Amino acid sequence: MLTVIICTYNRAKYIGPLLESLASNTLSKSEYEILLVDNNCTDNTRAVCEQFASTHPDIIFRYVVETEQGLSAAKNCGIREAHGDLIVYVDDDALVDPNYLSDYVDYMATHPDVMALGGPIEPLYETAEPEWMTPYTKALLTAWMNYGDKPREYPRGRYPGGGNAAYRKAVFDKVGLFNTELGRKGNLLLASEEKDIFDKMHSLGMKVLYIPGPVLHHCIPQAKLEEDYFNRLTLQIGKSERARTKAIGTGKYINRLLSEAIKWGGTFVLLCGYTLQGHPFKGWKLVLFRRNVTRGLLGID
Repeated sequence: MLTVIICTYNRAKYIGPLLESLASNTLSKSEYEILLVDNNCTDNTRAVCEQFASTHPDIIFRYVVETEQGLSAAKNCGIREAHGDLIVYVDDDALVDPNYLSDYVDYMATHPDVMALGGPIEPLYETAEPEWMTPYTKALLTAWMNYGDKPREYPRGRYPGGGNAAYRKAVFDKVGLFNTELGRKGNLLLASEEKDIFDKMHSLGMKVLYIPGPVLHHCIPQAKLEEDYFNRLTLQIGKSERARTKAIGTGKYINRLLSEAIKWGGTFVLLCGYTLQGHPFKGWKLVLFRRNVTRGLLGID
């Protein structure tokens, strides 16, 4: 069986359409369950879910509450509660294609050596895409990810997006659960909990692949395109990486600082390139991105 885990905090607006998109999947209803983890929602998430359950009695749907605030705690709750031997995490503000679940199930069934999979993530803007958007800021703000139309290993340093990832449940028996010091907590935009898991998987030689079939469409409201959100998110990325690498050891943290220096070099190359193309604002947005991450890495608020 497959368990779809949706961890949510006050996203009632999106939960209904997401659940309906899952209900429209081609996978037999007997082959999956939907497990929604309510991480202390104060909106009408429960009412939306109760309505869905009543109109879809043929779908195995369970609603649980995780009182420890934080995305990692909610994800861990989902692991403990899951009945399936295959776990798929889906963002609570997304929609999925009709073949989404069957693509994951079929690939895992025919590739027993693969321990985790990820698929494409495409932004679904509620307003227009900003003129300053580049592939780099797009990946940052919308989780956009697309590595082509064939299965492949992820590029070096890349891994599945947290909102569109499938794991064999046995993975967590070997690498442990998500680090609750990482990941979002309420409105605090911490991150790196998935990267921590995939680093551990990589160290154990576990195979993680990208496949093109299971596409997730990530809803992007205007608020996620505003300067304040951009600054808070990028600063917290740096802080999360500081916490993650320091927890591993001083050497890991120093290596991360060295890689940040290299990334600054790449940022200046991109700034020059976009400026020569007549789009300096795109380049300066990347400089702002890098500046905020570096401040977070150094522990500067």
